[in-house]
Amino acid sequence: MLQSMTGYGIATRETDHYAVTVEIKSLNSKTLDLSLRLPRFLQDRELEIRNLVAKSLIRGKVNLNLDFTRPRATGAQGSSMVNHEALVAVCQELQALSLRTGFSLEQVTAVAHALPGALRIPADGPVATEQEEETPWEELLPLLQQALDRVNQFRRDEGQALTSEILGYIDRIRILLADVERHDPTRIEQVRQRLQTHLADISANEHFNGVRFEQEVLHYIEKLDIAEEKVRLVNHLHYFTETAGLPEPTGKKLAFISQEIGREINTIGSKANDSTIQHLVVSMKEELEKIKEQINNIL
Repeated sequence: MLQSMTGYGIATRETDHYAVTVEIKSLNSKTLDLSLRLPRFLQDRELEIRNLVAKSLIRGKVNLNLDFTRPRATGAQGSSMVNHEALVAVCQELQALSLRTGFSLEQVTAVAHALPGALRIPADGPVATEQEEETPWEELLPLLQQALDRVNQFRRDEGQALTSEILGYIDRIRILLADVERHDPTRIEQVRQRLQTHLADISANEHFNGVRFEQEVLHYIEKLDIAEEKVRLVNHLHYFTETAGLPEPTGKKLAFISQEIGREINTIGSKANDSTIQHLVVSMKEELEKIKEQINNIL
């Protein structure tokens, strides 16, 4: 069964200590083009995460965002949200600096705000940072795997619809090829009649060379014969259908088979030298182009 490269998966977890969301989006690409957004405490796990994604998704333009937050620490029920001790300490420092420098308190405060890092307010109830309290990777790994599994399920669901659509185009080419088969005897008879007329005209010529003429007729017939191309096209269509049903990713192989199908269709059109068959060939090419467009999104 074919799989699409388009996919989406999200997994979330919320505890008393943290909330995590892993969101993965995938689009079609010839290779794996992976973009990661990770919290700082997982930067050393980037290579491991990339390997997990590559093994699971194989190909595609993939964006993975792992959002990690911790709840703000709270004091006792009903306690003030203002850290009085911290504010008093800062005010005292600013007043002392004002007396020491001779500048007004307003001027000192403005300068302190303008200089990055000049004003640091201590807090007795800070938000736990990633560096202060890391979450074990073993707790987050199952969440990443869950998001990857959901992307793959999305891909399979999309692939099922694509399989039905693509095989419908293959069936359409088979029908058109059957029309070519039905018309081919008429084409051959028309060629035979043209040859007979030509033979009658030139055989009356006193310089007529029978051996040379026979060689040219055989060459002409071989040049117009499309029997081998029709057989090869039937085989390619069967191989395509068979390959599309394999469990492993087959997008690249199907692209190669499509090229072979196109080669046989083109040869039939050029050798047939018949307007009806050439019109059928144009229709087959249209169906093949639809297949190629869809294969670009097949894993």
